[in-house]
Amino acid sequence: MNILVLLRMVPDVVEELEIASDGRALDTEYLRMIVNESDDHALEQALILKERRGGTVTVMAIDAPDVDDTLYSAVAKGADRVLKIEGWDGALTTRGAAGIFAQVIQDSVDLKPFDMVLTGVQAIDDLDALVAPVLSHRLGLPYLAIVTKVTPDESGKAVTAVREFAGGVRGEFDVPLPAVLGIQAAEKPPRYVPVAKVRAAMKSHKIQTLSVPTMADGGLPLIEVSRMRKPQVSGHAQMLDGAPDEVSKKLAGIFTERGLL
Repeated sequence: MNILVLLRMVPDVVEELEIASDGRALDTEYLRMIVNESDDHALEQALILKERRGGTVTVMAIDAPDVDDTLYSAVAKGADRVLKIEGWDGALTTRGAAGIFAQVIQDSVDLKPFDMVLTGVQAIDDLDALVAPVLSHRLGLPYLAIVTKVTPDESGKAVTAVREFAGGVRGEFDVPLPAVLGIQAAEKPPRYVPVAKVRAAMKSHKIQTLSVPTMADGGLPLIEVSRMRKPQVSGHAQMLDGAPDEVSKKLAGIFTERGLL
């Protein structure tokens, strides 16, 4: 199976986030970027499928701080080929990222044929899980998201994908290939690779660079951010101690005082 995996770099929220001087985006000058967690699971699922059924795994990412280390780590884990899309200047929306990925896939003859495009279902800056559906629409391919398991059939022309629903419910879907799948979690946790193996990948592999394609809509966002602000600290949580009956009376009093009861 030939699988494309799309990786996105997202801010490390462990670090303090600062707003840029224009007030419309995060200041990326000193921002630490890490691979999106669910994208890392998408890579792991692709590697699992490769180990079971053979084929190749091609990893693609848009240029961002620390993206080279992420791509070399993908090679160290077992990816066959890594590509970096360069040339985008400025903040990139989820829709814009999906558009760039889709256009590169459409324009690059050497990426075809492929069986699946795997991407993470969400990111900390994309809670609506938009990359996979936008990508599938632009590529004209079937799509399924919130996927936790992928099993190819014997013909190699379809997969059975397990999708999670609210309340712990799961459903199995037969998806014809090629298709776009939004991975929520791989069948196994993403594998760890030691630094020495990553350094060896840096010596043995080369990151292929591509230019950002020209898109008909320019990748413009549907919603324009006019202003970003940090949350204002206005108070602290009030802890209620005592027996359950006492706490319930206190809660009822607070709700009544604030006009909620």
